[in-house]
Amino acid sequence: MAMRNAFLATVALAVSLPLAAQDSLALSPGEIVAQAPAQEWVAIPTQDLLVMTLAPDSEGGARQVVIQLMPPPFSQSWIDNIRLFARSGWYDGISVNRVQDNYVVQWGDPNYDNPEATGETKPLPDGLKVVEEAEYTASLDEWQNRNAERDRARQDKEAAGLVLRPAETDPYPAWLSSDAYANNVNFYGGWPVATVWRNSFPQQWWPVHCYGMVGVGRDLSPDTGSGAELYTVIGHAPRHLDRNIAVVGRVIEGMEHLSSLPRGKGALGFYAPEDVDKRTPILTVRIASDLPAAEQPKFEYLSTEGETFARYAEARANRRDPFFNVPAGGADVCNIPVPIRRVTA
Repeated sequence: MAMRNAFLATVALAVSLPLAAQDSLALSPGEIVAQAPAQEWVAIPTQDLLVMTLAPDSEGGARQVVIQLMPPPFSQSWIDNIRLFARSGWYDGISVNRVQDNYVVQWGDPNYDNPEATGETKPLPDGLKVVEEAEYTASLDEWQNRNAERDRARQDKEAAGLVLRPAETDPYPAWLSSDAYANNVNFYGGWPVATVWRNSFPQQWWPVHCYGMVGVGRDLSPDTGSGAELYTVIGHAPRHLDRNIAVVGRVIEGMEHLSSLPRGKGALGFYAPEDVDKRTPILTVRIASDLPAAEQPKFEYLSTEGETFARYAEARANRRDPFFNVPAGGADVCNIPVPIRRVTA
């Protein structure tokens, strides 16, 4: 029941903050993040980063997009396929084939399922997994284990008479407990997630479709997609896709190179025959850990279990910095983007 109690906590975060911290609530979310101590930033493993190089723009400027792949327990069979596609060089030479306004940018083989296809489809690499629809959601074992560890740590601190941090007393504030698509929404390991409950017990959980999330294109059920076609969200969060398509990652750098592409005139934003000159070639896709050391990008995310993130999330829900007159009193989970920063030597 510890997990349920955590999810259904109703004590507002601001109430549990000490006076000194409440004084800082007038800070903007960005100012709060800027004050985060170094120990609250978590390194993203380079093996979880995809570096996608697009053809230069019309002025010859370089365009690179960095995608963070989702860690366990989510979507790992698709992610294994994506790593296979990248390491085999299959993604090299594909293109952006669909740009639907306020929805998605999609890329893949231009000769697959496109109106203007003129050639043969690329043969898929050997060894790809065929993924079942059940893997759109994940087992709750890992979440339950994490909550049990958190409960034990909190109890140990209480027994020792130590002062608990706000993030330990109320990790799931009431204004972020549910939405129209799930019984509960929150963050796990730096990712926005959702959970469904039945008879007071959690049944399943899954990553959600927020802006910049990367998913796997597919045909009609029971097809789940292999990873040969990927897309990223460039508009209002299409949460109706949750549990219907695999979410495998998020764009953490270079989103502007995708969101600004010309929109397709064909059905669903696919490029029609007259749009052929608008298609953006993808030159290479590499796993960052496979690049020479000097070329490997380094990123960190702000721990979603730390006190700074709790303050940041509350500030996103209740803006009190000078521009705002009325705090909103709540926030959509997708309106609390997890802070990510590039690390330079």
